Amino acid sequence: MKRYIMVVLCLMFVTYMSSLSARVLDEDLVFYFDFEEFSGNTVVDQSGHGYDGTINGDVTQANAGKFGKAAHFVAGGYLDIDGANVDPDHIPTEGMSIIAWINVDSVTDMALFNARATDGTWVVHPEARGDGNFRWLNRGHNPGKTLFDIRAGKNTPKEWVHYAGTFSREEAMAYLYINGEKVGEEKARLPDPIAGDWGQGARVGKNIDNNRPFAGLMDDMQVWKRGLSHDEVKSVMEDGISSITAVEAVGKLATTWGNLKTK
Repeated sequence: MKRYIMVVLCLMFVTYMSSLSARVLDEDLVFYFDFEEFSGNTVVDQSGHGYDGTINGDVTQANAGKFGKAAHFVAGGYLDIDGANVDPDHIPTEGMSIIAWINVDSVTDMALFNARATDGTWVVHPEARGDGNFRWLNRGHNPGKTLFDIRAGKNTPKEWVHYAGTFSREEAMAYLYINGEKVGEEKARLPDPIAGDWGQGARVGKNIDNNRPFAGLMDDMQVWKRGLSHDEVKSVMEDGISSITAVEAVGKLATTWGNLKTK
């Protein structure tokens, strides 16, 4: 009888976890890699939208994450998001936020994420820069419609840094936050929306033209289709993504954020 009860409880737990993993954390969250779950040649997207990243080159799971595990990128390795097949409803146009913990190996140009539209527009550049700062940029569709281009903060290698770039078309403002503090802002130069497709591709850790490869550790990588507030950025940095989503993220359930931060 006890064995039967244990089997039933195990089945219930598996069913519960499966239902959680299929739920969308937030409709404005495009994808989310906590890097707790690698499956074959992919990194599992925890947003619920199913945009798993296909590993190209040398990207491995590392135990020394900021929270739990992280991804270790060796120069040239990246994750392919298959941008051409991302649902158009999930492509950020009215706002965008990119958040990640990064620990770079050196001070050189590195792309956290990159997407390029069918018409050749370089849509977004969240970067750690070789000139010693960070970059946050969005563009509308060509020709030459840069909405903002912020370069600020201090890029320091071999330590964990929290990067957050946000933009709201409605507010016509872009902000760059490093370790929860605002280091740069810019009023939108144009009223245009962000370029509305990723037809030539979308990648984590390398530009579409194979330049600016990321080298180092990355944790809790998030792309949103709205501009997060400063309070939300700080909440995510301090307490994790579940602090601002209706549904708790599955990948970090084994260890609470409080326990992780005591590491």
